[in-house]
Formats: sequence, C-alpha cells, structure tokens
Amino acid sequence: MKSYLPALIPGSLPMLVFWVSCFTAASGEVIEEFALEDGRSLGTSIAVDRSTKINGSGSVRIETLWPTSICLAEVAGLEIDEAKLVYQAQVKSQLSEGVAYLEMWCHVGGGRYFSRGKDSAVQGSSDWTPLETPFFLQKGQTVEKVTLNLVIEGIGTVWVDDASLVRQSLE
Repeated sequence: MKSYLPALIPGSLPMLVFWVSCFTAASGEVIEEFALEDGRSLGTSIAVDRSTKINGSGSVRIETLWPTSICLAEVAGLEIDEAKLVYQAQVKSQLSEGVAYLEMWCHVGGGRYFSRGKDSAVQGSSDWTPLETPFFLQKGQTVEKVTLNLVIEGIGTVWVDDASLVRQSLE
C-alpha cells in the first residue's frame, strides 16, 4: 500500500510542496537498509540557499550524485487554450558532467505532453543563465494542469531562481 502526504520543508519557499511517499512494510528478506535520517544515501539533496540568489531572499540548490528530475512546482485549474506557455527560470550550475535544463508537462484533454528545453541548457560551471521551454496550445487544446521540472542529466550542483510560467499569444 502506497500513499502520498504533502510535507513542507522548514524555511523553504512558500510554493514548494514536497510529496513524501509512505509505504506499508512488506515481509521478506531485507537486501539493503538505507540510513535516511542523515541523507547520505539519498544521492540528491534540495535546499534553500540564502547566499546564492539572483533575486529575492534565496534560490533552490539541488545537489545530485546521479541524473535526476526534480518537480519544482505544479499549477492546476488553468483552462488555457490557443496560447504559448513558456516556463522560464534563472539557472546556475557547477556540474562535473552532463547538463541541466527545464522540462514542462502539460495535461491536455486527458493526456500528458512534455516540452524539454534541451537547446536551452547549462553545463559545467555557469553563472546565472536564463533558461526556458515553450509549449504551444492550439484552439480547443485546453491545458488543465502544468508540472514544472528541472532535469539534471549529470552530476553536481544546480541553483534555480526566478521561475515563472508565462502565457503568450501564438502570434
């Protein structure tokens, strides 16, 4: 049995809600136990960084030992059609390998479709860089929900600040 509970991280930005997965214990042979209380076995950490920011009181710092995708926000109840949605953010990196970019999932007509900003990415050590990824909605294609992710296809640290979802005309 698996259920999800929202958990607010103390000191986190107000819009960040993390979902904590709860499992019912299964019987069987334990193959490996993980010391989750100190975070060492997680491989990825997310924290508010008050000293590294482009605007406001801080940024989100993601440190990872392997490729990962982090959900930064979800916007529901939009009912937008015939528009260009643009997911924008300022991103800074210290990656020992790979790249990081923005990814947007749009829930349209019962399906899920994505836009990945692989052509707008950071790699290595970069200063604050504006990244974006667009999604085009034609007339009658109504988006119900949008999920905004950061994808890290590598190893290292990435900071995200000033993230926004913008509606533009198709013209």
